[in-house]
Amino acid sequence: MYAAALRRQITQFKDRDDLSLPDDSLKAETFFSSRPVYTAFQPNAPLNVLYAIVSGGPVIVRSTPLDRVISITYTGSCFGMRNLMVGPGRLNYAFPSLVEAYKTTHAIAIPYDVVQTLYDSDTLFRQRYEQLFELREKFQYHLLNCSSYPPQAVASLLRALVYQERELGNQPGPDGIYAFDLPIDIIARATQLNQRTVEQVLKGLRKIGVLLESSDDDISTDLVRLADPEHLKEIYSTTRDKVSWWPLR
Repeated sequence: MYAAALRRQITQFKDRDDLSLPDDSLKAETFFSSRPVYTAFQPNAPLNVLYAIVSGGPVIVRSTPLDRVISITYTGSCFGMRNLMVGPGRLNYAFPSLVEAYKTTHAIAIPYDVVQTLYDSDTLFRQRYEQLFELREKFQYHLLNCSSYPPQAVASLLRALVYQERELGNQPGPDGIYAFDLPIDIIARATQLNQRTVEQVLKGLRKIGVLLESSDDDISTDLVRLADPEHLKEIYSTTRDKVSWWPLR
């Protein structure tokens, strides 16, 4: 069961019976909300497993001392590879950061030796694995370009998520809508804005049609539905005088 779910995920949801994944070496794990999973980038403390999210989440990485969210991982992706001594992970260093399941997350733990064997022997797995490193760097690049101007800051984060999930093949859905479980708190921590300001930006984005209007279900699940990702580019590159719907100058 675990091998079949994982096989679909790491091959971009294409079922491949030829990919050897021993079920007896894979372990299902549940991470409960707001509890640390591990501390990333601790000196001389690599992981011995790769985590693949099969449901729930997201899993976030929080930097210190600013307590800023610098990574958001959803179902259909993996985390832990930057602390696993496989491929680019051997050279990937950063400052210690807390990895936390923001909401209850169900994942499959893949042992180090299985990951190493797949990385060495399977071209598609290796490409997918290395792509995860690239997407982490590009996600942080968007956050580096996150200004103090609230509309641009939130647009930066949303663009980062759109690019990440599109490249992984997880989104958009059949209707062309990007749907993110994205609590206000995560947006605020990623953009360094207060929660009230984030709420006002989301309200403005819904007013101009970039985001779909919230339903009761959206509010209860923190669902943000993005209908017009192309418009984000305009907001992302604006100056303070060009966002007509934002009241504060």
